[in-house]
Amino acid sequence: MELHNLKNKILDLAKKDTVITTAEVSNKFKISWNTAEKYLLELTLDNRFKRIKKEGANLWLLK
Repeated sequence: MELHNLKNKILDLAKKDTVITTAEVSNKFKISWNTAEKYLLELTLDNRFKRIKKEGANLWLLK
């Protein structure tokens, strides 16, 4: 799956759900947890997401 395409799909998923987790992204797109985390962090650096660490899980919110 192409990086740009996956980032757009993650953004679409976040528009449907208020909060998403790394595990949800990993399961939805059949990628490893680490890969999902990497893409979410890249989107955060692009100022598209805000990360909240909560009880051992990363929660991601659209900005």
